[in-house]
Amino acid sequence: MIIASLRSDVRHLGITLYIESMRYASLASSSSGNCHAISDGERALLIDAGISFKQIRVRLEGLGWSIGQVRGVAITHEHDDHIKALPMILKHTDWEILATSDTLDAIEARKGLEVPSSRWAQIEAGHTVNWNGWEIRPFSVPHDGQDTVAFRIEAGGKRLAVVTDLGYVTKLAMEYCKDLDFLAIESNHDIDMLREGPYEPWLKARILGKHGHLSNDACAALLAKIISPNLKNIVLAHLSENNNDPALAKLASITVIDQSGMGAALHIAGPNEPFEIIL
Repeated sequence: MIIASLRSDVRHLGITLYIESMRYASLASSSSGNCHAISDGERALLIDAGISFKQIRVRLEGLGWSIGQVRGVAITHEHDDHIKALPMILKHTDWEILATSDTLDAIEARKGLEVPSSRWAQIEAGHTVNWNGWEIRPFSVPHDGQDTVAFRIEAGGKRLAVVTDLGYVTKLAMEYCKDLDFLAIESNHDIDMLREGPYEPWLKARILGKHGHLSNDACAALLAKIISPNLKNIVLAHLSENNNDPALAKLASITVIDQSGMGAALHIAGPNEPFEIIL
């Protein structure tokens, strides 16, 4: 397991200060459930909660994180693979729920629950939110949720983004993916596997459409345009268990990374293999 925390000595007036590094964790990422976590060593934010609350706890603690560090969960959209744990989160925690107004309405209708106004931190695409000293920048992505967003976060001197559930890369999404230290990006399917696979024609059309999911090739094309010397870690996320092979996803993106000469590390997020990265 990667070391849970990394500290840098800072000398100031003869006193040694310790600064916790930013950390990212993939708790689950696939078509069946998605949950990412970001921490500055003092507080943690989940991005989506598409696995059970019990598994969120177990997987965080397995990485050496404390569930008590979590202060909120930022929701990209209302599909079940992104909100499964919300009823239990509302019941057993005091975490803030960061969501757009349309997404909150869709979640309440879908789950038959009511999120108390005291628990809801309203966000809006294109508007920066200051969350416990972090700058959280939600931005719109093309997907068939009510108001799907992805997130760019600036905290602890690092620039991170988690970008999944988009049918194609818009100019806006590309801009938000530039000048990053860390990127988790969707690499959902291999086009040939999807076309030749067992899904019904309507579902294939949905996934391949402009409000569906990003293919391995489209992911790699994005990386070719935004990769930079500062981008040290890339996570391929939301891989389909039926329409992709981690080896194919890795091949498409590692080719771009190698050709760039930038030396970014490439990681594959999966449904049941939590891991963390110190940024």
